[in-house]
Amino acid sequence: MSAPARLATVTPVAILVLCLGHIFSNAVRTIPAVAVDVLTRDLGISAEALAQITGAFPLAFAMVMIPVGIALDRYGVKRVALGLLTVAGCGAVLGALATGPWSMLAAQVVLGAGCSGMLMCPITFAARGLSTARFAVWSGLIQAVGNTGMLLSASPLALLVEAVDWRAGFWACSGIALLAIPIVALLVPSDRPAATAPRSLATDVREVARMAAQPALRGVMVFTFASFAAVLGLRGLWGGPWLMDVKGLDRVAAGNVLLACTVALTAGPLLAGLVLRRIGRAPALLAGSHLACAGMILLLVAGGPGGWISEAMGLPMLPVSWDLALLVLFGLVISFQVLAFSIVRSAVPPDQAGRALSAANLFFFAGAAVLQGASGAMAGWGGPAAALSTFAVALVICSLGFLALRPRR
Repeated sequence: MSAPARLATVTPVAILVLCLGHIFSNAVRTIPAVAVDVLTRDLGISAEALAQITGAFPLAFAMVMIPVGIALDRYGVKRVALGLLTVAGCGAVLGALATGPWSMLAAQVVLGAGCSGMLMCPITFAARGLSTARFAVWSGLIQAVGNTGMLLSASPLALLVEAVDWRAGFWACSGIALLAIPIVALLVPSDRPAATAPRSLATDVREVARMAAQPALRGVMVFTFASFAAVLGLRGLWGGPWLMDVKGLDRVAAGNVLLACTVALTAGPLLAGLVLRRIGRAPALLAGSHLACAGMILLLVAGGPGGWISEAMGLPMLPVSWDLALLVLFGLVISFQVLAFSIVRSAVPPDQAGRALSAANLFFFAGAAVLQGASGAMAGWGGPAAALSTFAVALVICSLGFLALRPRR
């Protein structure tokens, strides 16, 4: 297909339709945030064990990323999106039917595999047919639209859990996948790339590793290792236990606070794009935003029972308005992570953009898997406060690593 023809197929409608998978992914992986108590009760496990089990989602996601990247190159975005939506929908059904830790673990593995390309499908579709300037705008919009999936797992899920149970959340997500499949089939044009010489998986793995190790990219890879992990850890898992078990909120009230955070996560990528266009300096924005977010997490913990701010003010703990303000600010600022995709895209030739973006996404989710497991271990030692602090420390280390490794001009 010629370049002009390729551009003609990349329509806003097609990109937004592909975002349905990303909406599903964000909704299903953040279910534990407001349902951890009933999940652990019904599955017969602790919150720390649930963190280990749900850590299988980003681990499976990361392991399948490279084969998904190969499939995108060989079979096109539409066919891959349809296949992933089918797998992910089956994973949601498995989650709804889970009766114990092993069945929930299986559901998380299937969900992670199915969701592995939900972001890369619209990102790759846009990257292949849009100019660099338009891609920078659309990458933020794709993230913003996809993050609306987390809106569903905040107050709406809390109300659903109260009215029915946590299984209804997984059933609702399976409905999203079922709805998305025919819409993608009807509205996304076929885009199978031109035939190329077949390559082995081992060759692609080595190529992605070489791509990630390039001087222009290795700093970004270090940065991404903690970036999405902090979002998934705070909004997707430990935010609910912190608000309910530590701050004493009921499920719906906690869901409302997380809803405000999610609205900020939805608006944040668009804000990041506007700030970048106004002042530039993407590396400084990336590092500064994530160092600030590390501080916000530590301030959140400091306002809890026994925290240094609470003790300094002579209070048992700060009011929930403190948590609300910090979580909203966190959602806005952590969203500057979307600028990493623009840095990656501009650092490599156009024919390497897809592999470079896949490498970055691989590090996003590999870090989430590792750090979520670490947070579970820390929670066993010091509760939700220690689990949250894990992500603050990781954000500092990876942000400083990014600054140290980025190329000097």
